[in-house]
Amino acid sequence: MSFVPKVMSTQHPDNVTPPPFADADGVLKGDGEILEAMEVFSLGCDEQMWDSEGKEVDNQVVKKMLTGYPDFFREHHLGVDSMLTLRVPNPSIELDMRKSMVEALESIPSARDVAKEFYGGEAEAPIQEVILPFTTSAEELSFIEAYYRKFVVGKESEPLLNGRLVKDWVGEFYPKTVRVIPLIEDVEHMLTSDLIVEEYLKDKDLAYQRVFLARSDPALNYGMVAAELMLKVGLFRLHKLEGRLGIPLYPIVGVGAVPFRGHLSPVNVDRVLREYPSTQTFTIQSAFKYDYEQAVVKLGIQQLLNHQRQEPTAINEERARAIIEKCTKEYQAQVRRLAPVIASVAVQVPKRRERKLHVGLFGYGRTLEGSADVALPRAIGFCAALYSIGVPPELLGLTALDGDDLAFVREVYPSFDGDMREALRFTNERHVKELLGDEYLRLAGRFADGVDRIHEGLTSAVMAGIGQGGSDYHINHYVEEAAHLRRFLG
Repeated sequence: MSFVPKVMSTQHPDNVTPPPFADADGVLKGDGEILEAMEVFSLGCDEQMWDSEGKEVDNQVVKKMLTGYPDFFREHHLGVDSMLTLRVPNPSIELDMRKSMVEALESIPSARDVAKEFYGGEAEAPIQEVILPFTTSAEELSFIEAYYRKFVVGKESEPLLNGRLVKDWVGEFYPKTVRVIPLIEDVEHMLTSDLIVEEYLKDKDLAYQRVFLARSDPALNYGMVAAELMLKVGLFRLHKLEGRLGIPLYPIVGVGAVPFRGHLSPVNVDRVLREYPSTQTFTIQSAFKYDYEQAVVKLGIQQLLNHQRQEPTAINEERARAIIEKCTKEYQAQVRRLAPVIASVAVQVPKRRERKLHVGLFGYGRTLEGSADVALPRAIGFCAALYSIGVPPELLGLTALDGDDLAFVREVYPSFDGDMREALRFTNERHVKELLGDEYLRLAGRFADGVDRIHEGLTSAVMAGIGQGGSDYHINHYVEEAAHLRRFLG
């Protein structure tokens, strides 16, 4: 790879405004996602994640992009100044999608053949890296790399018939290797991300390694403050490992538009640059791309492209772990209480992409301590449901913190108060009191700096409709109108 991307467009459906290439029902799917990939490169993004983990995937994406938009991709050279990066299922966890990983890896050489025919000569491979979600060990990463090398590329040297090899019949397979990016999402492995990366790199001669640290699903599983502290510890550990190994480690941070999920919008880029200065690549999700004017979106992307990595925030890991534990316990207790109302509202949240069920701590048959399994929607639906009733999820878990805890949080998370003020603009105080109690209501009052009364009225209508069995049409309408005011779905 001639460069390391800085702005990764993803397919996370947190947008309320459908793009013009979505279907009539507002859902983006099929060839609409092919057009989207071209559009995001024109906005300035230098990488598009192609997700084969959570939905049906088109493994002919490169062929459709190059043949469908030849003039554009001759100017924006795929594989040279823009990248397509596959996110594949984790065979160790997502058992029903294991073969989808195989299919995705098999598509890499054919994509390179298409690019060679399109660009001529020895074209760079348009797909050079894959992302492995739920990474918990170096071995999982090595399995992906070894499978590709031995069974995707390696079969070219297998005998076929009459003394001829596979490559004599269908040609050689390129690229010969694929780089694997760990996507680390749970608290145990986020706090030891450096150990996974160090183990993976110990027998490899690589010029650099990219490491993807999640911000959204950790918030779903542990709460906003815990997710933020986990990420800070992970980034700091990777920075120290980079110094020990002497090779660049390029963090990718996965953030969404809502404060709970990382708070990156085109008008709020300064926030993520301040919080995660050592990050090389930021994700921009659908709300960033579609819920703002295109000129504003381009300016936000350019600001990210101009960012130069700096040292991360230093953090007292022992202190952070103690706060993570306290916040998580209280957060999960409140989520158990709210689960029924979240489920009732989540079904009213409009779909923006075709997605399969999520795999995560709440949604994958894990048992919370002292509780039966709690099934929740994906992080976007979870946030959308709680915002739609005026109970911002950023509040959950914070009553566990005392004054000293908050002082530490503010020190290592300088955007904390600003994130809370932004979130609590969309509070419905009556619903907070009814669902969470007086302590949370007082807490909301400490951070809030005014409430959007139109949004509050819409959340009252949503809650009334849910409680009285109102028509789906009216509830859906109120949910969507409230999301338009926020400029994100969830």
